[in-house]
Amino acid sequence: MAMYVNSTSGPPNVSSTAVTRSSANYHPSIWGDRFLPYCNSSLLKTEVDNAEEKHLQVLKEEAKQMLVAGDTPQCKIISFIDDIQRLGLAYHFEAELDAILQHLKDSFLQLYCSKDDVDLHDAALCFRLLRQQGHVVSSDVFYKFKDNNGKFKESLAKDVRGMLSLYEAAHLMVHGETILEEALEFTTSHLNLYLNLNLNDPLAGLVGRALKYPLRRSLNRLVARHYISVYHKLSWHNQVLLDLAKRDFNRVQALHQSELGPITRWWKDLDFANKLSFARDRVVECYFWISGVYFEPRYTEARVFLTKVISLTSIVDDIYDIYGTIEELQQFTDAIERWDISTIDQLPEYITLCYRPLLEVFYEAEEEIEKAGRPSYGFRYAKDAFKRLSRGYFDEAKWCKVEYFPEFEEYMSVALISGAYKMLSVTSFVLMGDVATREAYEWISKDPLIVKASSVICRLSDDIVGHEFELQRPHIPTAVECFMKQYSVSKEITYGALQKRITNAWKDMNQECLNPTAAAMPLLMRVFNLARVINLLYDGDDGYTHSSARTKEMITSVLLDPFPI
Repeated sequence: MAMYVNSTSGPPNVSSTAVTRSSANYHPSIWGDRFLPYCNSSLLKTEVDNAEEKHLQVLKEEAKQMLVAGDTPQCKIISFIDDIQRLGLAYHFEAELDAILQHLKDSFLQLYCSKDDVDLHDAALCFRLLRQQGHVVSSDVFYKFKDNNGKFKESLAKDVRGMLSLYEAAHLMVHGETILEEALEFTTSHLNLYLNLNLNDPLAGLVGRALKYPLRRSLNRLVARHYISVYHKLSWHNQVLLDLAKRDFNRVQALHQSELGPITRWWKDLDFANKLSFARDRVVECYFWISGVYFEPRYTEARVFLTKVISLTSIVDDIYDIYGTIEELQQFTDAIERWDISTIDQLPEYITLCYRPLLEVFYEAEEEIEKAGRPSYGFRYAKDAFKRLSRGYFDEAKWCKVEYFPEFEEYMSVALISGAYKMLSVTSFVLMGDVATREAYEWISKDPLIVKASSVICRLSDDIVGHEFELQRPHIPTAVECFMKQYSVSKEITYGALQKRITNAWKDMNQECLNPTAAAMPLLMRVFNLARVINLLYDGDDGYTHSSARTKEMITSVLLDPFPI
């Protein structure tokens, strides 16, 4: 059955004559009022909350003392750091981790590169931890694990933990690192063989997840959720860390619920589900998306603001993509360009329903910042990015109107903007505090490589899984169709070529996160995390548009189900 239908009906006051419009049969929200009760949840501490907070602080101090203990062997300290990160606890110990990893970086050459008898797990884990932190360390260390024929030693396959660490380390590769390309191929092959024969092994859970979602491309909350659930089975697990991780996960989850409740109320009051029924009703999915960009408690303001922005962007996208006539979209684009509430009377009523709250969300956030005496210059950059996005949407709408078939690179020049990741990258900085300097906004507004790479991952991942769905209604060709036509190749060859571009984009992002960096690491991580969300949501299907299965399970695990204590 066709997913798209034509309709001559529309919201009132759109036009005095019937207009034929496309409409998508998107499924309604799967959440209903599930998160509304959290509007009433108070953040004031009860006696139980106070006791829990004290217990958490005691556990945190115990973990800190173990982390900074000076007599811990190197192999144990890097394993402890790995556990802290996987359990979602690293944000509590940022200063301590910075100091320890700086020390490890200074001794990496001596510990792993100048010795022949080196443990694979230790070398690969230390390499990954350092690269994640931005430290430049050489992948040449892995040549020592090759045989006389230049191949990785087959005997390494017996060391499953070492193979898993090498596999995860290989995802930190930059361009030209052939050794890591070979390591990835070698470990992937052998870990798949191991998994087929050892399903009951405690490591099998980690291996199976890593093969699908390597750490470098995964979301913090989902990594923590999974690792907490299997950590007790691992021989090296630490009970203090496990107890701390469960309690901290639940505390962060409760905070996220307290944010999502009012967001859901705001969204329900806008009533898009009834007033703009052609558009996707996905506010919970949007919050999940943005909690992947920053989950940490200190980013509450940023998380709430960006969730509202992306939720409204989704409606704007559907207006351009599905519903609006070219004349109406010209008006909408002009209004966004002016960014002035006085233009609202010149717009069709259905467009004002999302244009007004868009301006209000920005105005209210900017007003709060100015009241607090904090610099608000970031909003100008965010508004400019949204204006650019609307122009990209309109360019695509004009292509669709005349059934224009662009060449691949011409398509990408517009589609990298309409994918919205350039806008979201800029806007993600707005409420992050002092780390987002004017220089940082100038840098990101010029489309640096990491933003381009994140946009490539977004656009191509979306097009690969969604292009056949898009073909069921009037729409511009996707990257898949453009590439197939321009180069006269099959769909399968096209998928391979586009996946290679995605792989290269991850290498670009890794390179941009190595010291010296063009911007502070906390800012770079927002852009990086945007790519991680896409890698997850567009894994095999469009998990945002079609969110009732895999995406629902992920959201439930992160935002609804606490760990029993």
